[in-house]
Amino acid sequence: MNILVTGGAGFIGSHVADRLIADGHEVTIVDDLSTGSRRNLPLPAQFIEMDIRDPKIRQLWAEHRFEVMCHLAAQMDVRKSVEDPLFDADVNIRGTLNLLEAGRCFGLKKVIFASSGGAGYDDFVPFPTPETIPPRPVSPYGIAKITTELHLRFYRREYGIDYVALRLGNVYGPRQNPFGEAGVIAIFSNRMLKGEPATINGDGLQTRDYIYVSDVVNAFILALSGEQNEEFNIGTGKETNVVELFQMICGACGTNTDEIHGPAKPGEVHRSCLANDKAARRLNWIPTVKLDDGVRRTVEFFRQQDKA
Repeated sequence: MNILVTGGAGFIGSHVADRLIADGHEVTIVDDLSTGSRRNLPLPAQFIEMDIRDPKIRQLWAEHRFEVMCHLAAQMDVRKSVEDPLFDADVNIRGTLNLLEAGRCFGLKKVIFASSGGAGYDDFVPFPTPETIPPRPVSPYGIAKITTELHLRFYRREYGIDYVALRLGNVYGPRQNPFGEAGVIAIFSNRMLKGEPATINGDGLQTRDYIYVSDVVNAFILALSGEQNEEFNIGTGKETNVVELFQMICGACGTNTDEIHGPAKPGEVHRSCLANDKAARRLNWIPTVKLDDGVRRTVEFFRQQDKA
């Protein structure tokens, strides 16, 4: 298939592009490199440096006639969305509509969207949280993700464009940016390996559902087939708090880094854990990488990066 991967120079997007190329698909990557990196780009893919809000997206689609879009480009920082909701909406809502409008005019058949399970629900839901619970995001970032899901339903109803919305848990693994505000496993791993302090936000008892990047990639690949037109949680169904995670990373790094606690951050839920039985039934997807193994692989990646 002829596939467009937005955000394909980023952490998750580059892994998705790698797998699509390995499976024999024709892949084009669009990324503005605001958070992605050229070194993540798979060599066989065509790369176009472009903002998804750029009107030239229409011309690009007219030239390439992409059949499928794996949409991962985003303003992905929850805290930044709280500070600047207008910017978040501009990128995550208007940028997505710019892509969809171009696609519907020039042959787009299916969208696989990287939505959010972690930011899609509040703290007053059952855990693990199933897709039957109505989304109740508490940040502009989460609101934008759920808004996009609703737009995808509209484009399916009005124009027949199929979609799958993958509500991702907290994704981690090699290539994650260790210098941003998001991605605690990458941040802690990088700092501990360098002997630097790592700060835990709040009391550290907040929980997340950590899912390894290769398991997320498998979900994207499985979503290529069929006409699901649904939302799926992609998580492990298990909660881990930040203090437990901190100690696990210490063990993988072979360090005894002291716990330093800072203030809690606004716009973030206290608990997050995603039921994944729907994805198991409908996509034949299950997570395969246990957290301790995934942390070990991630730490080893950053260890090798330091040697390079």
